[in-house]
Amino acid sequence: MNDVRDVIIIGGGPAGYTAALYTARANLSPLVIEGFNWGGQLMITSDVENYPGYADGVIGPTMMADFRRQAERFGAEFITDDVTRVDFSERPFRVFIGDTEHRADSVIVATGATARQLGLPSEQTLQGRGVSYCATCDGAFFRDKVVAVVGGGDSAMEEATFLTRFASKVVIIHRRDEFRASPIMVDRARENEKIEFVLNAVVDEVLGERNGHVTGLRLRDTETGETRDIEADGLFVAVGHDPNTALFLDWLDHDDQGYLVTDPRSTRTNIAGVFAAGDVQDHTYRQAVTAAGSGTMAALDAQRWLEEQRHQPEVAVATA
Repeated sequence: MNDVRDVIIIGGGPAGYTAALYTARANLSPLVIEGFNWGGQLMITSDVENYPGYADGVIGPTMMADFRRQAERFGAEFITDDVTRVDFSERPFRVFIGDTEHRADSVIVATGATARQLGLPSEQTLQGRGVSYCATCDGAFFRDKVVAVVGGGDSAMEEATFLTRFASKVVIIHRRDEFRASPIMVDRARENEKIEFVLNAVVDEVLGERNGHVTGLRLRDTETGETRDIEADGLFVAVGHDPNTALFLDWLDHDDQGYLVTDPRSTRTNIAGVFAAGDVQDHTYRQAVTAAGSGTMAALDAQRWLEEQRHQPEVAVATA
């Protein structure tokens, strides 16, 4: 049986690493179970130019390594493995990696979210080389370029409209001729002279593997099956995100999309001593800097909660 820790942090991205930094500096000796895919969505991001402090920009994986190293400097311990099960029925809470059990008086869930992808090998190859999943993050790299946005929801319309600030032309590609997006969002996109629509079409291949960057797209007509190539300097995939919350749905309150629900102006979940930070509970902003801020909040919330428990050692686990 492992010793009971003050805090276990599940997840290794901006939220998890920032929570680790703050809890480590508070002498809480956090254990960070960062997962095999540590670093989160920034590991498929090339240049990051909108994070404060990196005046010349930084490569996404480099920034995550910096975050990790800073937390480690203050005593955070890391396990590069995936959590397979949790038990929040009583304190100390139990977190499992296979048959190995780790226990803690508090837990911070920072497992993030995953951008849905098209599932194309060429898409994988060109991630960070013209293929992006965040217009706010990468739009400025496509000034005076032609870009495409795949999707038919509000997010796709919002991303396309945002990209017109930089791109010379934005092509919205959607597999049907009707949209899930609200009519006002569709109307706003149609009224923008920089936006064009290609409907009843899907992306069969992202072109440019030989060049090392996106040069175009091969589209397939969903009605006729015919294919054609179009030129594009970038592809933004806007078909949604999935929160990485499957392990916690039986324990923690969540919305209909699976995002964890926290108290207003707090990272507290419905179970006292369990906190949620970053994209796992934020489907609005989804930025590295907001995730880091959320990780700070979770660390401070956990620190204060643990201090309260030292004066109330008999308090039972709250589930509401």
